[in-house]
Amino acid sequence: MVNATTGALSIDVVVQSKAWSALAPTKERVAALLQRAVGAALARAGVSLREGAELGVALADDETVRQLNGRWRGFDKPTNVLSFPSVEPDELAAAPHIGDIVLAFETVAREAEDDGKTLADHTAHLVVHGTLHLVGFDHETDAEAEEMEALEIAALADLGIADPYADLDLL
Repeated sequence: MVNATTGALSIDVVVQSKAWSALAPTKERVAALLQRAVGAALARAGVSLREGAELGVALADDETVRQLNGRWRGFDKPTNVLSFPSVEPDELAAAPHIGDIVLAFETVAREAEDDGKTLADHTAHLVVHGTLHLVGFDHETDAEAEEMEALEIAALADLGIADPYADLDLL
């Protein structure tokens, strides 16, 4: 496990699948990438957190995420990212732990390759997306999706990452 700090937030990174070594040569470099993504998402979301609050990121595999997705969402298949908020959005400012994000390597890597994106950029996007879910954003309605996508695009631009939805607009 590696710990990184973003302002008042401590990010605990657990690498459960060795395949994630493709993301960066060291756990510290992986943690730095995740730290920047979480920080950008929180900055764009305008969320206040208590000093020392924690967020967990698990870098897992498809099988682990498939099991979690089945247990918690009723879908017996892997997905790219799952978010597990610890508190309601109105409780974030006082919460010692805001939640956990879990990523599935095989799915994330396949999507990145299919979309012509780097693994690092796609992972950063999914961590931004997952972090926004932890702090109360969703995409169940068109209006929610537009708001969340706009925050993602802005946070990724802050990181120097291109709009992940730009090519989708051409379809």
